[in-house]
Amino acid sequence: MDRCQSAKEASETMPQDEHREIGQGAHTLSLAPYAPPQPLKLRINGAEHQLHIEPRVTLLDALREVLHLTGTKKGCDRGQCGACTVLVDGQRINSCLTLAVMHDGREIVTVEGLGTAEQPHPMQQAFMDCDGFQCGYCTPGQVCSAVALLDEVKQRQASAVTEGEQLEPSLFTEDEIRERMSGNLCRCGAYPNIVKAIHSVVLRQA
Repeated sequence: MDRCQSAKEASETMPQDEHREIGQGAHTLSLAPYAPPQPLKLRINGAEHQLHIEPRVTLLDALREVLHLTGTKKGCDRGQCGACTVLVDGQRINSCLTLAVMHDGREIVTVEGLGTAEQPHPMQQAFMDCDGFQCGYCTPGQVCSAVALLDEVKQRQASAVTEGEQLEPSLFTEDEIRERMSGNLCRCGAYPNIVKAIHSVVLRQA
């Protein structure tokens, strides 16, 4: 029996509240405690989903691997690229950096919930009209982040580049867009058209 098989069998019989080491010397394998699946209710794009998942599963993996909502992309998996951006209670977050169990009962919106092929969200339409993408991998996260930006503008929330204590929507600049979208990277370099797309929607809704 090889060491991998022995370690697997040992982990299956290990008590759930213990942390043990299997093997000897340089071949020691450390096994973390097993976390059993637990019930979870996620409200996504207006529909409720009853799940049983392990507490260590990220929201990103729950969306993609469990619910098969693959519009949300896994990029760096470290919160640096923004490809996995979704909206939780109207706020944009990196879904790779948060656990699914932390969002029990909260309102989650992914790119699939923003619009349809027949009736896209204004921001989705603007990205198409302004050619705000190339390979398209980062686009779902870009669009979700930009939709959250629209709410920030409506609420007159200031950013690091805002002059004054409140944002004046009619004076919204491209620098504001670049600052507020800085957490979403486009490796194709479609930034000029992304900014153009977002600016066009902001001006229409200002």
